[in-house]
Amino acid sequence: MAAIKPADLQAEISGAVARTEITDIHTHLFTPQFGSLLLWGIDDLLTYHYLVAETFRWINLPYQEFWQMPQQAQAGLIWRTLFVEHSPVSEACRGVLTVLDALGLDVSKRDLNSYRGYFAECTTDAYLDRVLKISGVSHMVMTNDPFVPEEYAVWKQGYTEDPRFSTALRMDTLLNNWPGGCRALRDWGYNVDVDAAAATKAEVRRFLSDWIGRMRPLYLAVSLPPTFNWPEESPRSWLLADCVLPVAADHGLPLAMMIGVKKLVNPELRLAGDSEAKAAIEPVENLCAAYPGNKFLLTMLARENQHEACVAARKFRNLFPFGCWWFMNNPLLINELTRMRLELLGLSHVPQHSDARVLDQLIYKWAHFRPILAGVLTDKYADLLRTGWVVTREEIERDVRGLLGENFWAFLRR
Repeated sequence: MAAIKPADLQAEISGAVARTEITDIHTHLFTPQFGSLLLWGIDDLLTYHYLVAETFRWINLPYQEFWQMPQQAQAGLIWRTLFVEHSPVSEACRGVLTVLDALGLDVSKRDLNSYRGYFAECTTDAYLDRVLKISGVSHMVMTNDPFVPEEYAVWKQGYTEDPRFSTALRMDTLLNNWPGGCRALRDWGYNVDVDAAAATKAEVRRFLSDWIGRMRPLYLAVSLPPTFNWPEESPRSWLLADCVLPVAADHGLPLAMMIGVKKLVNPELRLAGDSEAKAAIEPVENLCAAYPGNKFLLTMLARENQHEACVAARKFRNLFPFGCWWFMNNPLLINELTRMRLELLGLSHVPQHSDARVLDQLIYKWAHFRPILAGVLTDKYADLLRTGWVVTREEIERDVRGLLGENFWAFLRR
């Protein structure tokens, strides 16, 4: 194994990052079997909630008038506002252009109808294949929520596995809206009540085990508000302690906690109306300490939380940080957080996930992330070389494979 020379370091790392296939450990994508739940194409891309929120910074159109427009009209308004009347410099706008360019479409023409014509000729299966090839994503994890009626119907009819996709059991309704979750469980034949009776807890555990058996998820997941606390006197607290974590331990599944989202601070924006705030790290530490036999995945939404989340991961080996979630998914913050994690945790994390809700976003989110990762790693390995340490191509490739997915698989096997 030959040592890498300083002059060759950047090229070696960039090459390794470019050719390594990715496991995208958190997406909102679906297999084609889920039909319209799998979003793709230029109109879905343009009406993504990042761009909706950005458009309303320029227009005075009443919100309800916008929502009553057909999707193509919404997309056309967004295109005209953000790409024609103003330069598309935001990360979300740049992402649309990265997708179009990667597909071989001429972005200099600014011709929305011609782009629509391209997508009209695509089939879902063929386009999925092309996106995965361009993005270098070999495997992705869905977000699967049985409380969504359209998704529940697919699972009850019988899901046919796609080897490129894994599942994750989402529990937001169960943990964040227990009265609503309780009603749904009763409708599905589980004998539950809103109180914390032992019989109710047993039925919730049965529900979770049933759906784990049906979905075969890689992990359980929940999005949590910045006010999240544990322990406390609340349904979420006893549901975690007496239902979710015991079942997760029995099945060897991590709990993925995504903390910091403030839902619908502007409800008129719908999905675009969510915000973020700093959360407390103590509940995460309390859970990791109280349940050393459980594994926890963690991503946090506020920039202010990132340092203490890294420090917490240094203290608890059952805590695995991942990704740059939502409002953290901007180049400045990705660069900062990736450096922070490497400096505090070494290689024992996964620095990114796409969080893609539209299939096309796999292209731009990973195309934008790879150069950032390569640049950060070049600096870090250069620091090693200056000490006299020897770095080989094989070691670089091993480390990059870990950061782009293998570390996640290793954490699941622990």
